[in-house]
Amino acid sequence: MLEKEKLFHMADEVSAPDQEVYDRVRKRWDGLMKPIDGLGGFEETICRIGAIRGTEHPALKQRRVLIFCADNGIVREGVTQSDPEVTLLVARRLGEGMSTANIMARRAGCRCVPVDIGIDCDEVPKGVLDRKVRRGTRDFLEEPALTEKEVLLAIERGMDLAGQLAKEGVDLIATGEMGIGNTTTSTALLCLLLGEPAEGYVGRGAGLDDARLARKKDVVRKAVELYGAEQYEDGKTAAFARLCQVGGLDIAALTGAYLGGALYRIPMVIDGVISGIAAYLAATFWPVSREYMIPSHSGREPGQRRLLELLGLRPLINGDMALGEGTGAIMLLPLLDVAMELYESGGTFEQGGLKEYERYT
Repeated sequence: MLEKEKLFHMADEVSAPDQEVYDRVRKRWDGLMKPIDGLGGFEETICRIGAIRGTEHPALKQRRVLIFCADNGIVREGVTQSDPEVTLLVARRLGEGMSTANIMARRAGCRCVPVDIGIDCDEVPKGVLDRKVRRGTRDFLEEPALTEKEVLLAIERGMDLAGQLAKEGVDLIATGEMGIGNTTTSTALLCLLLGEPAEGYVGRGAGLDDARLARKKDVVRKAVELYGAEQYEDGKTAAFARLCQVGGLDIAALTGAYLGGALYRIPMVIDGVISGIAAYLAATFWPVSREYMIPSHSGREPGQRRLLELLGLRPLINGDMALGEGTGAIMLLPLLDVAMELYESGGTFEQGGLKEYERYT
């Protein structure tokens, strides 16, 4: 069983991506017959993926979208439009290959790996991996959502799944989640971590009316009032405590997956605000893990833009999406394929007998 202190100190085992490979990939981009940085962030992303994988010619063919499914006790406070039973219904669809993410992933040449990390049921849907820690979280207005042991187990299972996919030869992992109420947990967690008020970060989630949106803001404000005064000795300890207080099992498992990506040197694509807060937690526990994260889209939830800013990552898509299930991360994959096609097959200045553009910045 993973222990908290061991978790924090495992960062010492992880090295940064290979800067020499990054520079070689950048040089190859500059040699192609196009303006310097003509593909902007897509060039930067391929450079980073090459550095992560340690090769000038990184493969992107074997990819998975890891989707953690979990319920949240805070739904009892009236913060959602849907009933919690929807989590199980959508998990079944994921397992059957019929959910939104499955359809999009097939078109993107990616396979979905749905995981039950905390659905509130005894059933294990067919086609869904059983990694359940408990049947949903507690209502965090009544008591902390999770115990330290439960959070550590979820993190460990996320790390292990990243390791399992690495052993299977996966080149890239997109991350996602699914569970009613998880924009409330992620927003409460964000406000507590940053010490900032709810008003700027509470969004409509899956489509709240004004009354439920007001209720959701009230719930997040109460969470900040309930737990915000507690003080901690350092940022890692504080982040872990906040995750226990108001977090979700999907967030904890995603945090582990990002840490696993750094440990096993796999690019990890961030989706929306829930995977964004998990990425932020992972970078707090292991700062080096940020170097293994690839942003996909800015998202409609206001907290997502703030999280990417804090991580120092610029999203490549601005599609005003709020779909979940890793779909924003999936949308990035075909765009990376197009960029890789140019990177590998594009004509060079040398081939055309032309002088290269010079890089001045």
